[in-house]
Amino acid sequence: MQEFDKISIAEIPKKDMLLIIRALEYTGKKKELEEYLILKRNIIKDLSYLADSSEEEFINYLEK
Repeated sequence: MQEFDKISIAEIPKKDMLLIIRALEYTGKKKELEEYLILKRNIIKDLSYLADSSEEEFINYLEK
């Protein structure tokens, strides 16, 4: 198997990215796992920065 340090999200459909974000939030809240909520926030923060939008605008974009 080929090893790699980073994974590109360029091929992940926005529907799947929204599902990942929602799953992290749901699991983080239900299981009281702060790491999941932090990861969710970091993903949204980084992707909204790359999209040159606010975090709220980015989530709205994913939901469309």
